[in-house]
Order: sequence, then structure tokens, then C-alpha cells
Amino acid sequence: MTTYVTFGQSHAHSIGGKTFDKDCVAVIPSETAKEGREKAFEIFGPKFCFEYFNRLPTMSYFPRGLIEI
Repeated sequence: MTTYVTFGQSHAHSIGGKTFDKDCVAVIPSETAKEGREKAFEIFGPKFCFEYFNRLPTMSYFPRGLIEI
């Protein structure tokens, strides 16, 4: 199962040589929605916008596509 995380205009992160920002969706493997949310906070702190469990957001808003953690 998977948690997808989106970011706001000022929420840019550089982790492991990957940039996560408003133009992409982070992909976090997780067994439950709660686990996915907890992992998102561990990785990004409070600087993300929304998380989606086992469903993608509207991808036309994210031109850089999916980026795995």
C-alpha cells in the first residue's frame, strides 16, 4: 500500500539528492493511512500539504510526477 504526499508553494525539500516540491508527489510505502502520515511527518516535518492513502491526487497538477522516497 502507498501514501502519496503533496507540497505547498513554499514546501521544498532536498532528501537523498531528490527534490520534493509543489510540482511532484512523494511516494511513501505504508501499510495504513496512519503509518503513512507518521512517515510523512518524520521525513518532511510539518512542511507538506496533503497526504492520500492508496489513491493518487489529480496528476495534471504535478508535472514532475511521482518520486519515491
